[in-house]
Amino acid sequence: MTTRRLTVAQALVEFLAHQYTERDGRKSRLINACWGIFGHGNVAGLGQALLESGRSAMPYLQGRNEQAMVHAAVGYARQSNRLSTQAVTTSIGPGATNLVTGAALATVNRIPVLLLPGDVFATRAVDPVLQQLEVPYAGDVSVNDTLRPVSRYFDRVTRPEALVPAALEAMRVLTDPAETGAVTLALPQDVQAEAFDWPEEFLADRVWRVRRAAPDPVELAAAVTEIRGARRPLIVAGGGVHHSEAEEALRALVDATGIPVASTQAGKGSLRHDHPADVGGIGHTGTAVADELARSADLVIGVGTRYTDFTTASRTLFAADAVRFVNLNVAAFDAHKLSGTTLVADARAGLQALTEALGGHRVDAAYEAEYRTGKARWELVVDAAYAADDEDSRPTQTQVLGVLDSVVGDDDVIINAAGSLPGDLHKLWRARSPRQYHLEYGYSCMGYEIPAAIGVRLAAPDRPVWSLVGDGTYLMMPTEIVTAVQEGVNVNIVLIQNHGYASIGGLSEQIGAERFGTAYRFRSADGSYDGDPLPVDLAANAASLGMDVIRAATVRELRAALAGARASARPTCVYVETDTTPTAPGAEAWWDVPVAETATRPAAVKAREEYERQRASRRHHL
Repeated sequence: MTTRRLTVAQALVEFLAHQYTERDGRKSRLINACWGIFGHGNVAGLGQALLESGRSAMPYLQGRNEQAMVHAAVGYARQSNRLSTQAVTTSIGPGATNLVTGAALATVNRIPVLLLPGDVFATRAVDPVLQQLEVPYAGDVSVNDTLRPVSRYFDRVTRPEALVPAALEAMRVLTDPAETGAVTLALPQDVQAEAFDWPEEFLADRVWRVRRAAPDPVELAAAVTEIRGARRPLIVAGGGVHHSEAEEALRALVDATGIPVASTQAGKGSLRHDHPADVGGIGHTGTAVADELARSADLVIGVGTRYTDFTTASRTLFAADAVRFVNLNVAAFDAHKLSGTTLVADARAGLQALTEALGGHRVDAAYEAEYRTGKARWELVVDAAYAADDEDSRPTQTQVLGVLDSVVGDDDVIINAAGSLPGDLHKLWRARSPRQYHLEYGYSCMGYEIPAAIGVRLAAPDRPVWSLVGDGTYLMMPTEIVTAVQEGVNVNIVLIQNHGYASIGGLSEQIGAERFGTAYRFRSADGSYDGDPLPVDLAANAASLGMDVIRAATVRELRAALAGARASARPTCVYVETDTTPTAPGAEAWWDVPVAETATRPAAVKAREEYERQRASRRHHL
């Protein structure tokens, strides 16, 4: 057996450089690059290995925050349809624990990312080392164990030879559509630098075939029977449609059958917005037409969706007495939700099989006319939310979206994750291509947007990328602006200043908490935060980090600023202070946020009464 003597870190980098995925005959590099911030726990191991391997073998990307590096890798992987991702290396201690939020986001959203945190000495020769957490009851625990519950696979490589099975298992999970998420290989700093004779077979090219699981014939027949027997079927398209590249298969099924399609946050864009059967977002942030169809549907066909509480309106939306579910999902865990008829299969393969098996079947013409009329009515709502009567007035948030809609092209990518924007976008954005709408709403992590935009742009360098952030989200994590400037990644940031946590402020008011702690203002005499706005200049901050900044005070100026940013070859921030007058359509479905059962303040008492009324309609689908 031919071997090569390398350190553990050198062998791991060499191994990762030779891993590939293949689906539909297309081969992609699995680990495209490695993000890293170096400290004593990885500088002499993975740092040295990345330096020695060279950029052609494993490109290195310098981050500023460990959580942000994971977000960037997630953005890259999602844009790459989960066929390619990036690795992230950190030192021990704070660097490692900073990965936890990013790992949770990746796993919740079923997005592959490889985490390589340094760890304390495996030999324990010098315990306790700098940043080591000593656990009196367990000698084999380190801070990296915080990554166990948020990782789909976790291993600690305490001996060189253990890297072989650990690395192979890591690749298996990263490339399994039903199991993927964050994968963590904790690497003790002494083991990283230890040499070993590695089999050449371990370091050779290896292709991981990403399977398209076909549906079981019995399950397919049962699903077809359910669909043929339904009078008011509704498809709920989730993120699995995009991950599987099943958009054309979905369109073919819809064109053949006339079944309308509503989309989750992750699934929006599965049909182009102007397709007659696309009725928009569903659930708490959904459109009126989609939610009305959901309330009266006798069959809900979930495709690649996890059925979160926003989608089901906390299990109050699918209200028909005899409503049934057919769930097409590559993961059996999700296919079994809501007691549905399961169709465990790849989304594209499953949709193609359904289209063939349903040959000649079509919904009633009156049902098609009904949802098309509802869709036309909702388009008028969108037009009204986008419209600005005075081009020289300060824009509202929905008018910002309307101006952006008039500037972008089909290939632009819109990124958001948290605040009031996800609701407005889900209701109003007119998605023109499958990957235009990039909302991270599984974990809804403030701070995702800017680093994710870098990841998306690295994966799709020819597509203009827009990171939409409010002031609260911007303050969480503006650090990767420096990375975008350093790497010449010309992402665009639309920075909306509304002086606080607008989304939670609205929710707080709704549930009787009276917007407590949600405004960015000075304290007033009674101690509450309702004084003057803080004299914070976020545009100046973005400029100080190296971005080009364009300030826009009016709708007219905003239109010119967005066009200028799109044409620029440099990272550009468009800063706009919005008119906070509500112009977005209200929620079309409920969301269960429990309200205080005992309270003395009138707002909370009234909110509890409404809560009791709404929660009475929750149901278990059995």
